[in-house]
Amino acid sequence: MRELFRWSSKWWPGVIPLVVFWAIACWTSTPPLEADLAARSTAALRDTVLDKRRIAVAGRDVTFAADAFSEEGRRSAVASVESVPGVRLVNDETRLVPEAKPFVWSAERDVVRVTLGGSSPLPASKGKLLEAARAGLGGVEVVDQMNLSRGAPPRFDSAALLLLDQIGKLKDGKITISDTKVSLSGMARDLGGREAIAAALRNLPEGFSVAANEIKAPPYIFQAYKDPVASSVTLSGYVPDNNVHAALAATAARKFFSEKVVDNLKASVGAPAGFSQAVVPALGALSRLSTGTLVVSDREVKLSGDAFYDAAAVQIRAGLGKDFPQGWQFKADISVKPAAAPVDATVCQQLFADLLAKGKIRFESGRDTINPDSAGLLDRLIETALRCPTVNIEIAGHTDADGEDGFNQALSEKRAQAVIDYLVKAGLPANRFTATGYGSTQPVAGNDTDEGKAQNRRIDFVVR
Repeated sequence: MRELFRWSSKWWPGVIPLVVFWAIACWTSTPPLEADLAARSTAALRDTVLDKRRIAVAGRDVTFAADAFSEEGRRSAVASVESVPGVRLVNDETRLVPEAKPFVWSAERDVVRVTLGGSSPLPASKGKLLEAARAGLGGVEVVDQMNLSRGAPPRFDSAALLLLDQIGKLKDGKITISDTKVSLSGMARDLGGREAIAAALRNLPEGFSVAANEIKAPPYIFQAYKDPVASSVTLSGYVPDNNVHAALAATAARKFFSEKVVDNLKASVGAPAGFSQAVVPALGALSRLSTGTLVVSDREVKLSGDAFYDAAAVQIRAGLGKDFPQGWQFKADISVKPAAAPVDATVCQQLFADLLAKGKIRFESGRDTINPDSAGLLDRLIETALRCPTVNIEIAGHTDADGEDGFNQALSEKRAQAVIDYLVKAGLPANRFTATGYGSTQPVAGNDTDEGKAQNRRIDFVVR
């Protein structure tokens, strides 16, 4: 026993250096080993679709946490880590991404940003949608509020990308996918945008359908502004097509006899029913104003400005909506321009001559019915007559040489009287005017051309 004790007392001190060397070896070799296992485990998952991936290594034991998008994918990911050489044990903390029922995705646009919300099926899908939104919206801020969820319908990415293209056509609004049902609401950015979106929806992937399309078109605006200083009428806004465009421009040229027509109209879809039937008489009302603004917004007509005299203001207010199609609304905010200073007979005659040199009182062919296109000119003539209240005026009617002399004589008299009736209705005393018909006896141009005949068919105001 004493010999054994002496032997052991000589042996154990030699163990101490070995323990120290072992501890040092473990301390210096474990971190590189753990780092190597972590790197190789991460590499093993390179082609695996996961979210919130986390790998921690303690010795040769690996703790693996991640969100997987299918049970098969989750098991495959765990098996990939378990197969890494050197791994002794895998502590599996993986889970499945929650399933969304229903699977809802949305894109919402306001004045300054687009917000993507709801669910996306994969990180790659989410990235693709964000990239498409930023690329297609021209610098508009894109806010990502999408979650990752399982349960997306087949061909979800294709449907969502197509709908993102439509967000760019909205001024504001929201597009939603709920499983395979698509809903849209909001206001289109431009005229025609609503129709373009509806056309695009016909290309939704198989299985998807439109549950609700409540996209509204922006107001269909037509405007006309009469500026007496510039002696112009500016047309702006939209018309249904080129034919209507040409017709309205021609109408304006007839009704605004002395103003330059500035045509800034553009053709666009979306015009309300009865557009032309409302705009034409509205332009006629504007032509009777000294200065004025006409705004046609969808089926609402607003006219404001100054009439030349009191009776004209009353007539315009009462008659504005008379010829409008059913369902159209109108509002007339008409005042009367201040009366101009009186003038003597000589100036009065010159003012009449100047006006009738710029435009002619028109009649229906072969009749004594005054054409509505002449209303603006007649109001200017009435304003002039009001400025010279003490003079008498002959209203002289003239025709071209076509037809029988007797018929032309009678027609010229009737037309002159029709003008007097118009003046009297405006409030002028009947005893100031005399109707005289000259038939074709006083031509101012040859009757051998259409242009000459047109010049000969006229009404003159002669101060007596």
